Amino acid sequence: MPAFDGCGDLDALAGRTIGWALCGSHHTVAQVLPVMAQLRQAGAAIIPVLSETLLHTATRHGTPDSWWTSVTGAAGREPLTTIPEVEPFGPQRALDCLLLAPCTGNSLAKLANAVTDSAPLMAAKAQLRNGGPVVVGLTTNDALGLNAANLGRLLVARGVYFVPFGQDSPQTKPTSLVSHFDLCPAAVLAALQGRQLQPLLQPW
Repeated sequence: MPAFDGCGDLDALAGRTIGWALCGSHHTVAQVLPVMAQLRQAGAAIIPVLSETLLHTATRHGTPDSWWTSVTGAAGREPLTTIPEVEPFGPQRALDCLLLAPCTGNSLAKLANAVTDSAPLMAAKAQLRNGGPVVVGLTTNDALGLNAANLGRLLVARGVYFVPFGQDSPQTKPTSLVSHFDLCPAAVLAALQGRQLQPLLQPW
């Protein structure tokens, strides 16, 4: 599939319901918000889900209040934040696709090992329960380190797809991988067609 190259491809996502779960990679949240707004403007319904880390932790990159306001503005609705709120995604078959972006190494490891202790991970479990696609947008310093085994497990897991990624700083952080978040729309579209967007490995 060719790389996503503009709004024409977004038309195929109009009318789709996309869950967008954000984990606690505070320094990359701002990168995904414009893409979220782009999908909404193209006619996709976005259901945002926030991790407890974003909901309760202030950093130099933003505060819980600022993330709440920004995500609500981009998605057009307030985020879901608890396991009980997102568990119905399963029985209600509420989503066409779940996008887990940014996905930290901690959440990557838990997803690979069926640990469901947060709203984003419950959303992923609920979506996989229905055989629906889960698209992972990585941002972790240990993807090629201790987390490599978990990455490998998910690369071959049925229903799990990835936003193409690369080594963002191979000299100073040789085990780090970060997804190209501008490719989220194309990755979602490919996943809805049962395909992994290629090339999966893309340089920074």
